[in-house]
Amino acid sequence: MTEADLLTQLADQEERLQFTKFDNETALALGAQLLAAARERGLPVTISVRRGGQRLFHAALPGTSADNDAWIDRKSRVVDRYGHSSFHVGTQFRAKGGSFEADSRLDPDEYAAHGGVFPVLVRGVGPVGTVGVSGLPQADDHAFVVEQLELFLAS
Repeated sequence: MTEADLLTQLADQEERLQFTKFDNETALALGAQLLAAARERGLPVTISVRRGGQRLFHAALPGTSADNDAWIDRKSRVVDRYGHSSFHVGTQFRAKGGSFEADSRLDPDEYAAHGGVFPVLVRGVGPVGTVGVSGLPQADDHAFVVEQLELFLAS
């Protein structure tokens, strides 16, 4: 798959995976679903669900460390700034022949455009928060979040 094909796929995910509302109860239910799925698969991930600047759900499974918390924070800042998934933003920079680290002019200690954090999008409103994981290779982090959002929004 080319970077352009991947960008099309990532944009489609953001168009499809939107909430009609997102409150604390929604965040807790989404976080619990991610946690249950990660436990079932034995995934070493840290999970975060936020609305605005407030972390509404956080869990760290065995095999994770404080580094995973830092990765989620850095990826979440990218989503907050650009309004797209962290994987989408990194892919956009690569598609233009560059890299986020070299070309964004943002501090890499504060921002990371690696897969794993997805915007919480409310239809008709836009991005209101983030949902993410850290602990797997970036494409796997992203795929897990997307899979769980698809299941959650379908229920």
